[in-house]
Amino acid sequence: GNGAGGGSGRDSQQPQQQLQQQKSHQGKEDDSARANAIAALMSAAASGNVSAEEAVSRMGAAAAAMGNSRPGMQNYPADGPNSNGVGMVNAGNNGKNTPMDGGQPPGKSGMGGMGSKKIVSLDQRNSVSSSDAAGQSAASIEEEDMLTSIHPSEVMELSQHTSEVFMCAWNPRFTNLIATGSGDASARIWAINGPNASTSGQQSILLPHGQDPVDRKNKDVTTLEWSSNGELLATGSYDGVARVWSRNGDLRQTLRGHRGPIFSLKWNKRGNFLLSGSYDKSTIVWDVSGDVGFVKQQFSFHFAPALDVDWKDDLTFASCSTDKTVQICRVGLARPIKTYTGHADEVNAVKWDPSGTLLASCSDDCTAKVWDVNSPRNEPKWDFKSHQQEIYTVKWSPTGPGSRNPNKLLMLATASFDGSVRLWNVLDGTCLRILSRHRESVYSVAFSPSGDFLASGSLAGQLYIWNVRDGVHIKSFKGKGDIFEVAWNLEESRVAACFSSNVVSVIDFKRP
Repeated sequence: GNGAGGGSGRDSQQPQQQLQQQKSHQGKEDDSARANAIAALMSAAASGNVSAEEAVSRMGAAAAAMGNSRPGMQNYPADGPNSNGVGMVNAGNNGKNTPMDGGQPPGKSGMGGMGSKKIVSLDQRNSVSSSDAAGQSAASIEEEDMLTSIHPSEVMELSQHTSEVFMCAWNPRFTNLIATGSGDASARIWAINGPNASTSGQQSILLPHGQDPVDRKNKDVTTLEWSSNGELLATGSYDGVARVWSRNGDLRQTLRGHRGPIFSLKWNKRGNFLLSGSYDKSTIVWDVSGDVGFVKQQFSFHFAPALDVDWKDDLTFASCSTDKTVQICRVGLARPIKTYTGHADEVNAVKWDPSGTLLASCSDDCTAKVWDVNSPRNEPKWDFKSHQQEIYTVKWSPTGPGSRNPNKLLMLATASFDGSVRLWNVLDGTCLRILSRHRESVYSVAFSPSGDFLASGSLAGQLYIWNVRDGVHIKSFKGKGDIFEVAWNLEESRVAACFSSNVVSVIDFKRP
């Protein structure tokens, strides 16, 4: 998340109208935060703590980093709260020079959001609506959405966070528990008791990542994941620290080793290793099997921030970076097993299929690629090129070989800033479905546990639930703010969506 900007980054995540209202007083805060940051850097340079060249290069590095940022991380301090990555307020941003306090979210290459990586600029947003893939008017889509719209009685709101919620994850074993991570420097574990929204109660346990307001400044919780046995929750935050908690909320381990925000955190199946990918360009495998976690191995082969990581098996993993590469590494080996260099721009996500033989990656180059790790070639098996804008995330269906639904067809879902979600058959490389109702950038997609349904969430708060078989949307929900993540519970009876407006909506789902 976006700790270090005196809150300036925070508001870039919020919807348009709120931004307008806040603009005037926010502008003053932003200006003073910027001035303080510049002053701090200049005084550091003057006192010899930082050379002038270093100060300038630090700004440049920070500016470059902002392009690869993830929803929430604002001005990442190179060395602490004062080296506030000044100078990059107008960096990139498609030449728009949108200052932080401008009335629109900065473009992804501007300051916008290192926590969840990117926020689109308005001109991109508008291009989505004008080139709506279905050729349907906004009015007719809205009219149809009314018919499939989820009733308020089917929605439970979790509203104890005080800043945007970046992540949510249902516990795989204690299935009434959901963990959420927020820009307010906390995670929460919520217990939802009862069969549906209207009759269920909720309790939450606070997992604080900072003791006081100053301490909380850099501690946005940007990523979290439950271990496969459901007993432990790992959280990664903007301060570069990974933490392991029991499901009762006890802090078990504090893992210090990264020198920049953690973007991605994954447990291996066995639960003895935790893998983290960071802004500091490295990935670390932590041994968390004992009482005290330690660095088992640090991998420093990327030349720029590592944006995502994913385990293939208990020892082998993939990572991707803004350096445009995908790497496959193995614990105990000093060099990567493979480096894939096919992408022409930052690689936003990597995911292994259920069998662990196919690796999907997606990029700002508007392509998704599928790599067959058993092939000696370094070219992708499939190169999917039909999206018109950046692809932010990819997800495999929980189907086919190695999955719980081995007799169903394996599919890959890609979600793009062009507003569409595409479903691909990876056996023959064909596009099975184009799901095009969103009129904003799609940040998150999730297959239901059966693989029969898909949830998608976009900026401007639009959630759809789709029937995968025919590509028809069966439910729609419009919340306040942007949706950063959607997730299904194990029973396929609930979908959670996390919002920039500080809430998590938990939506009842019944198979049609």
